[in-house]
Amino acid sequence: MKPLPKSARAVIIGGGVAGASVAYHLAKLGWTDVILLERKQLTSGTTWHAAGLIGQLRASSNMTRLAKYSADLYRKLEAETGVATGLRQTGSITVALTEARKEELSRQASMARVFGVPVEEISSAEVKARYEHLNVSDVLGAVYLPTDGQGDPANIALAMAKGARQMGAQIFENVKVLDIKTSGGRVASVLTDQGEITCDHVVNCAGMWGRDVGALAGVTVPLHACEHFYIVTEGIDNLGKLPVLRVPDECAYYKEDAGKILLGAFEPTAKPWGMDGIPEDFEFDQLPEDFDHFEPILEKAINRTPLLAEAGIHTFFNGPESFTPDDRYYLGEAPEVANFWVCAGFNSVGIQSAGGAGMALAQWMEDGQPPFDLWDVDIRRAQPFQRNRRYLKERVSETLGLLYADHYPYRQYETARGVRRSPVHEILKARGAVFGEMAGWERANWFANEGQERAYDYSWGRQNWFENQRAEHMAVRESVGVFDMTSFGKIKVEGRDALAFMQRVCANQMDVAAGRIVYTQMLNPRGGIECDLTVTRLSEDAFLLVVPGATLQRDLAWLRRHLTDEFVVITDITAGEAVFAVMGPDSRALLQKISPNDFSNETHPFGMAKEIEIGMGLARAHRVTYVGELGWEIYASCDQAAHIFEEILAAGAKPCGLHALDSCRLEKGYRHFGHDITDEDHVLEAGLGFAVKPDKGGFIGRDAVLAKKAVGLSRRLVQFKLQDPAPMLYHNEPILRDGEIVGHLSSGGYGHALGASVGLGYVPCEQQSAAEMLASNYQIEIAGAQFDAVASLKPLYDPTSARAREDA
Repeated sequence: MKPLPKSARAVIIGGGVAGASVAYHLAKLGWTDVILLERKQLTSGTTWHAAGLIGQLRASSNMTRLAKYSADLYRKLEAETGVATGLRQTGSITVALTEARKEELSRQASMARVFGVPVEEISSAEVKARYEHLNVSDVLGAVYLPTDGQGDPANIALAMAKGARQMGAQIFENVKVLDIKTSGGRVASVLTDQGEITCDHVVNCAGMWGRDVGALAGVTVPLHACEHFYIVTEGIDNLGKLPVLRVPDECAYYKEDAGKILLGAFEPTAKPWGMDGIPEDFEFDQLPEDFDHFEPILEKAINRTPLLAEAGIHTFFNGPESFTPDDRYYLGEAPEVANFWVCAGFNSVGIQSAGGAGMALAQWMEDGQPPFDLWDVDIRRAQPFQRNRRYLKERVSETLGLLYADHYPYRQYETARGVRRSPVHEILKARGAVFGEMAGWERANWFANEGQERAYDYSWGRQNWFENQRAEHMAVRESVGVFDMTSFGKIKVEGRDALAFMQRVCANQMDVAAGRIVYTQMLNPRGGIECDLTVTRLSEDAFLLVVPGATLQRDLAWLRRHLTDEFVVITDITAGEAVFAVMGPDSRALLQKISPNDFSNETHPFGMAKEIEIGMGLARAHRVTYVGELGWEIYASCDQAAHIFEEILAAGAKPCGLHALDSCRLEKGYRHFGHDITDEDHVLEAGLGFAVKPDKGGFIGRDAVLAKKAVGLSRRLVQFKLQDPAPMLYHNEPILRDGEIVGHLSSGGYGHALGASVGLGYVPCEQQSAAEMLASNYQIEIAGAQFDAVASLKPLYDPTSARAREDA
């Protein structure tokens, strides 16, 4: 065996399909000084026993783009490397046994049309014609994706490994990584049982070992292995070639291969595995059979596919796969350590995802920025507490089954809850709060009435909290409500050079008087939006940044990566302050009941923060809004938070939840990061040019802003309102302009003051004026049906923002 090199540009840890893909794509970009280390043999962890299903339709356009890339790549690999990938374009059928599932599939079919994935909605008779062995007596409908297929997982990985070698990468098997050393906040070297390799980059592709490999460098990679079960039948005479079949209402998938049927399951309550660590000698291993666990799936499968009753079982397989707390894999540079990259945690979709994921990560490493928006899978969404093993064990017991559960809008996780709570959690609970979870935070989503069950009754229509949301929404529009927004991320930037630093990373003017609040974005060099935030200047050399709770780790990483030799300290102070948004036309009158301070326009104008007395405590009142009404965000230290919140409630504010906040912001057309604005959405095309000040001097993204101004916009973010008050919008619904699909909604919800569903979405506008854009006829497609919509470039609710900025 040849000795390990002493140095490399990049060291990839893990020789499964993900590691092979990253090595292949880095080599393709000319990174010949790449080393892949595998603890045993290539594919011996989980890749070798994967089912090999290769679907293309995912939950977002960019995830679909990556899955389509994978399928295209696997088709070409055999000609390039001589290794057969076993790729067959069999097509796939997903059947619905309930009306709710049929609605979900119809919505997915609409989404497929937007994303350019061929799709057919078919009847039970057409299902039977394509899959003659199926019992379709209770099948209500189905979707057929003709370009889906299946492949040989191990050979796909080996083909990419061979391709990487052909282009200069080196692969070493039977090498154990012992430690990862860092210096100055960056990767420095990888220590193995065969020597140390100094390197510029490390890529964690360690699969179910990914959490432990991350821990070697102090990086959070929250994933945990679960047992995954399938059976393979004996050969079945005259079985024929069949499409991949999914019956999610029975938690089952079927794959025909070489005259046999593979039946696999994503059961509702999974079995986590490896809580005490994965055995040292694990290699091409399987776990003990548990027929009792699998039997309920098999019983339904025999009814669904009666020929299984006569077929013998050739293999009962149980093998581990890694799952994450939100069923999405991890990709990108870790926020804790520069040049430590992650490509792991694939939640049983590793084969269909790895080709595209490896391509995207390699390009990210090459360019220093992602090739397009990858926030869905960005490692920076992971929260530090999520590496807790008890948390992971509890959560992944649920997330495996969620792959085939009904994907209802607003679905909440049920396991591993209650980790992060606001100081007023129990007060909210006593008022009837029904909580959701975001980044571990328990947040009041809506408030149940007296005697109403405090639980979600999910559907694709108006859910059981629709009227509760309406009452909260209208309280904010007509009187006054209060939201607990403690989950906001709060970052303090201070020091001698704080102003210069903030001017460089923010697009708006930061050189304002102390007490002023500035709405701004942090941009990347392409003019895309990295962060959407408010900045309050606290003093000459201190600023408070308020960011979405879900993006806190991302935003901290962005700030720290761009800190050079400035004398600046960046501190996460999220846990130190609670935030209560008192919003509505009566908010001024309410605050004047419990505070002696002056809240008039003259003394406390919009965009100003002031210290106030409130109740018997002290707080800061920030006059801003995310609902489009007169209001203040009250920032209180956590020790005084409960008292101040009780004072606000006692003065008459109606407690309101996050669902009402979202419906109010949609009526106003306010953008939501991760949906309406991302790092690939140009700030001018997002309609946020008012928050960009090119004349202030240099800042990240300024050149891209000026360039876009010179050439003009290619698309614009448009607000839509359905003419029909009945249908419900969520996101990803197709936008039709004069009968042609031109885009999809980035977000949607019900606008109770406007009396219909509203949404936001980008529409192409090459060489067109605003008037020309709006002169078209627009429709929104929902589950295959088209609904007329009003389009507007200004907010449909209070277009001049008079309600928030002037005396109510």
